[in-house]
Order: sequence, then structure tokens, then C-alpha cells
Amino acid sequence: MKQLRPAVLAGIFVIAGVLSWAGARLWNAYGTLPGVPLAAPVVLAVIAVVLFATALSLRARLRAQRERRPGAKGVEPLMAARAVVFGQASALVAALVAGMYGGVGVFLLTDSLDVPARRDQAWYAAGSVLAGAAVVAAALFLEHVLKLPEDDDPAKASAAV
Repeated sequence: MKQLRPAVLAGIFVIAGVLSWAGARLWNAYGTLPGVPLAAPVVLAVIAVVLFATALSLRARLRAQRERRPGAKGVEPLMAARAVVFGQASALVAALVAGMYGGVGVFLLTDSLDVPARRDQAWYAAGSVLAGAAVVAAALFLEHVLKLPEDDDPAKASAAV
């Protein structure tokens, strides 16, 4: 399984933001722009907390297993793989969603903040971007916790070639 690259996540964020900003401008020109739901930053924040708690739990279990503590519960490889896949998928979706709400937020900031409803929508969009960044950070931390150590044995490296 390949590691997530922050540059790819940043690229997804920027592309989604630019497309969302352009879409918001077009949509606003032809009608009423749909709102940013209050649930968007809340759901992203919950996902970030779940990912961070999973990473902390697995890190403690791996440390206990490494130190051979009596009664230490190990980490099953399949469970670790599922956690990494969940983290990677969450990071990719969070980068996309944060970019989308970021683009809408930039449009709202540049269009008109004198309308109270638009100002609230801009705050929700900013919260969504921050919560999306928290999801990405938690997913990268989870991936770091579950990263396998590199193989430093030169005999195995030459045999593989």
C-alpha cells in the first residue's frame, strides 16, 4: 500500500477549491447559491477525532507489544490495514470536501458579507476547511503510527534485485 502524499492532497484541495469557486460564481449568477450546512464541519471534526483516537490507541498497543508487557493486546495486521485504508480514504475525501467548501467560502468572502446569512455561510465554510485539515492531519498521523519499519538487511535487498 502506498503512503499518502501531502502534495497530492493539497492538489486535490486546490483543484476542488477553484472548481467550487467558479461553480459558486456561475450558480449565483443564475439563481440562489445553496448554503453550507452546519453539519459539514461537525461531521468532519467527528471523523478527525475518530482517526486521532484510533491512532493513539494503536500506538499504545504497538508500544506495549514492542516492550513485551504482560497482558498486552497486540494489533492484528488486518485491523491495522483497515485502519490505514480508512485513514487514507478519509483524507482524500476530506481534501475534496474542504476544497469545495473553501472555494465557496472564498466566493462568499469576495461577494458580499453584509448579508448576515452569507456571513454565517462563510463561517461554516471556514470551519469545514479547518475540520478537513484536521482529518488530513489525523489520517497522516495514523499512517505514521502504522508504518512498517524499513528493511535494513542488505542481504534481502540484494536477493530481491
